[in-house]
Amino acid sequence: MKIDKAFSALAGYGAGWVFWVLVALSVIAVAVAVDRVVNLVATRDDVSRLKDDVLDALASGHVAKAMARLRASPSYEAKVALAGLSSKGAEAAEERMTSASQTSKLKMEKNLTVLATIGANAPFVGLLGTVIGIIRAFRALDAAQGRVSAHLLSEIGEALIATAVGLLVALPTIAFYNAFQRAVASRLVRADALGREVLAHLKSEG
Repeated sequence: MKIDKAFSALAGYGAGWVFWVLVALSVIAVAVAVDRVVNLVATRDDVSRLKDDVLDALASGHVAKAMARLRASPSYEAKVALAGLSSKGAEAAEERMTSASQTSKLKMEKNLTVLATIGANAPFVGLLGTVIGIIRAFRALDAAQGRVSAHLLSEIGEALIATAVGLLVALPTIAFYNAFQRAVASRLVRADALGREVLAHLKSEG
């Protein structure tokens, strides 16, 4: 079967299946967004207070207390700092904190590529529906011998709706992706700041 005949046969099914694809993509995007929100909320902590508690404990020479405070925190920032404080020597601490930071980054960015992919491609899926709708509209126009009919208007309307739905799926998905990327970047900056405080203490002790 030639490719033009294959696409013509596909167009015969209409743009309805394109809408279902877009609905599926929107469901996936919402599921990923909810999962990321739950993860970021569950690992949230008052980092400023955490930092003060840890530094106060270290200043008093209570390393065990500082480590216990970090272990009690669910945050990724605490995990990075704990990796450094658990090390022997400033050099080892720096390497371990870098490793913990990269691991935390991977965990926080889990499935964000799915959002990026959906956001980038949903408009094109909608555009495919529009192309199919236009093809069917021309067929309806030919069948009606050039006269405008209700069926023709219906096909044109379906074609335009497909593009609109694609954009409606893409825009909030990209917004979610950008928001999560910003949140991840902020968390990593705070983790680095807390880790450097721990590293400074280790260097001073060394």
